[in-house]
Order: sequence, then structure tokens, then C-alpha cells
Amino acid sequence: WKEIRKRGFKNKAFQTLEAVIDKLQEVIQGLEKSVLKSTVSRQWTRLLFEND
Repeated sequence: WKEIRKRGFKNKAFQTLEAVIDKLQEVIQGLEKSVLKSTVSRQWTRLLFEND
């Protein structure tokens, strides 16, 4: 998450939630595979998608 904040959200205020989502998509698409993998492979993120 640090890399995502650094690339698109550091000291930035957005006018709308849609603008936040657009920026997040832009930043994620520009991440290297290894950075993206380390971001989404954390235990707490995996738990969000597990079925009970």
C-alpha cells in the first residue's frame, strides 16, 4: 500500500469518490507485477475473499 500511496495519493485531496477510484485504477495498472503481488497477497486481503 505504501507504493500505491506514494504514486498517487500522497498529499492529495480528491473532489469525488469516483476520482479516487479512477486514480487507484491508474496507479494499480502502472505497478510492476512483483509490487502488485506483494500488496494483494497479504493475509488480511486473502481473508476478505475466502468463503466460509
